[in-house]
Amino acid sequence: MVSGTGQVMQVLSGTPDAPGVTRLAPSPTGALHLGNALSFLLTWALARRLGWSVVLRIEDLETPRTKAWAAQQAIDDLRWLGLDWDEGPLTQAGDLEPYRAAMDRLAWAGLVYPCTLSRREIEAAASAPNEGDHELRFGPELRPAERPPRFDDAGTNWRLAVDPGAVPFRDALLDAHGPVARDPSLSVGDFVVWTKGGQPSYQLAATVDDARQGVDRIVRGDDLLDSGARQALLRGHLGLSPEPIHLHHPLVRGADGRRLAKRHGDTRLASLRDLGVPAERVVGLVAWWLGATPRRGELAARHLPERLGPDSIGSLNGIRANADGGGVTFGEEDLTWLIDPSAGA
Repeated sequence: MVSGTGQVMQVLSGTPDAPGVTRLAPSPTGALHLGNALSFLLTWALARRLGWSVVLRIEDLETPRTKAWAAQQAIDDLRWLGLDWDEGPLTQAGDLEPYRAAMDRLAWAGLVYPCTLSRREIEAAASAPNEGDHELRFGPELRPAERPPRFDDAGTNWRLAVDPGAVPFRDALLDAHGPVARDPSLSVGDFVVWTKGGQPSYQLAATVDDARQGVDRIVRGDDLLDSGARQALLRGHLGLSPEPIHLHHPLVRGADGRRLAKRHGDTRLASLRDLGVPAERVVGLVAWWLGATPRRGELAARHLPERLGPDSIGSLNGIRANADGGGVTFGEEDLTWLIDPSAGA
């Protein structure tokens, strides 16, 4: 088991000359909910506790799920919670040249290729989609015989050729159990790095932007553990630095054990705000989930960083008891407590 918050803090701490840089990176594909609140509050509280700089990056690459109103609402939600940042908001969609330059480098090295296969064609030859993102595994048998040495954004998907083998990356919580690694060739195979819509994929854009913005501390849900390996793979191919230290935390799940969704009630931050729920109640609930407070109770965001110190009640490990489990359960009593000021803590 992880020995304690002190060890986690030590791994995450930087140096006086380079204390660290992290990012809040909402994607405008919908409203932020309580699961997002946990991730962003934890990121921000660690940053303010350990002296990291905070970059706000709106990952606004166009997808079928992008909503025109969602970027501004995400900013409003973060401010309502009491969060601030040192740089941004930065966006991605306005300047694609850094991502095209990365594609040029990958193509010149013979690592990427255009792919015109439809989902149906891939599905006919692939395993079942991954849980959560419905991404099909693209095996090496589907690769073309040749890879062009030049990147041509001509309305086709481009994929990265992924060789077999585990790809290691650093995680402050999981490293205590041994090296952290994933094998993308088994989970997704050759994954898309440029879309037929003429934009970089999330994996490529996040990797390039983290490097050029100096992000070296990444806090996010453990549904993105596989992304840690994919981004490490891209970082190595592109010769990018710094190598980030991650903290992958468990997702907020409903009482049924499934990731938070509409079936568990309306947990959108904007909806809670409209109902008159004070931000301090949301922060207090998250603090309790994190093990930073002994019970539910209102807490201003500015007080959360001090609760995450080595001697705080519980610890960061309150949300992960071991390498294989742990997590946060959102129950009916949580929603009742948020909405009803007379509910007991």
